[in-house]
This record gives sequence, structure tokens and C-alpha cells, in this order.
Amino acid sequence: MPRLFRAQRQGKLQPMLPPGGRSSSTTFEPLTQGPLMRLNPARIAPALTVLYRLWVWTMRFKKNKNYKLIPDYMDKGRPVVLAIWHEELFALTGFGSTVLGGRLATVVSDSRDGELIAQVLRRIGFATARGSSTRGGLKALNQLRQHMSDGRIGVITVDGPRGPRQMAKDGAVYLAQKAGAVILPVRSRPSSAHIFTRSWDHFQLPLPFCDCAVLIGEPLEFAPGKMTSEELRLGSQRLAQALKDTLELG
Repeated sequence: MPRLFRAQRQGKLQPMLPPGGRSSSTTFEPLTQGPLMRLNPARIAPALTVLYRLWVWTMRFKKNKNYKLIPDYMDKGRPVVLAIWHEELFALTGFGSTVLGGRLATVVSDSRDGELIAQVLRRIGFATARGSSTRGGLKALNQLRQHMSDGRIGVITVDGPRGPRQMAKDGAVYLAQKAGAVILPVRSRPSSAHIFTRSWDHFQLPLPFCDCAVLIGEPLEFAPGKMTSEELRLGSQRLAQALKDTLELG
């Protein structure tokens, strides 16, 4: 059964300087840790949604030429899976909710912090499938496949829930093969950001008012039919390399 993800962040935020960007000494505490997560998600999700919308609204997203592949495949009725790294969730979720109009669906953990994340995602237009690698993973993939059948774009964070960082697990390849979907690797490159240096994923927090390049890589396709565990492993390695190559695109 393919492995899925759950958001996990620890430690304080330290500055990161992307290529050509700038940094700040501001320190942040992770959203999914501390007293905040002990509150009722239904009570704090509206405020967090407003904060997230405002933050993303200040960002200027710039997409590369491969962006046209997304509407092209969707117009032809071909399901699409966007594969991303966990560390770039903040920026790429904002890109999905604004440039793509929230017409996406993704997997969210069944945990308490997952419930808060799911409520925020639903408020910005995403559909969610609940599950993780330790609980309900296959069920969540099937739910995500159904959302894609209903016309949404699937999104998989391929190195969650707890890493290792930038090592793709099998979920995206498994889903794409079962759904007859094409995988598009997606990366973000903010002009200024902070990074949680002590978290497993080096989670990136783009600064307000930054420029953020969103890079769509070359499509990956997989032959129909049952895949062996070795074919899944090789397909996931191919996807990991494609994600790395995508960052080199302009």
C-alpha cells in the first residue's frame, strides 16, 4: 500500500536566502505545535483562513511555460496529479487557491492537526481525502481518485508524512497509474523566505510581498495494468528526479 503524508514541523524558524532573494531575522513558531493545536479546529479555522488568504494575496506568483499543460490535459478529460515536496506546501497551496481557483483535491491526515488543516483547505476551495500512511492510506487514495473523477486536480505531497526529505514515496505513482492520470512535478521558488531548519522537511515560509516562481516540470506517464512493487519503487525514483530537475527550469 502506498505511503501517504501527515504534516509534521518542529523547531524555530531560521532565515533562508533563496537564489537572488533576501532574508529576515524574524522568528516564527510552527502552526502545528503548541497551545494553538489544543484549541477546537472549528473555532480557529476561520481566523487562520483569513490570515492565510491575506498572506497569499500579497505574494506575486509567476508561472512558467509548462503551466499550460494543466488546462490542456483537463480540457482533454485527462486526470492530472500535481506532485510536490512537503517543504513547499505553503506557497503551492496559495498558488492552487488563487491561480488555479482552488479546483484541487489532496490528502490530509486523520489526526487532530489534520482536521484543522482540512478545514482551512476546504474554506479556500480544496476537496480533501482523509488518511495517512499509518491509518486509512488506501482509502484516502481512493477518495482522491473519486475527486479527480469529478473534475478536480489531484495533489500529492510525495515525501510526507515524516520524510526522509525529498525522497518520493509510492502514493503519487500508484494513484496516477490507477486513475490513468499524468503526473506533473511542481516546484516553488520564492524570492524571499524563511525555513524551519530544525524540521525534517526544512519547511519554507515565503515572506509577504515576495515574488514566487511556480515551475511545472515535464509530464510523467505510466503504462496501464498492475504495477509490481519494484515498478512502483522505480517510478517513485523517476518522480523524485523529475522534481529535482524541475527546479532548474525557468
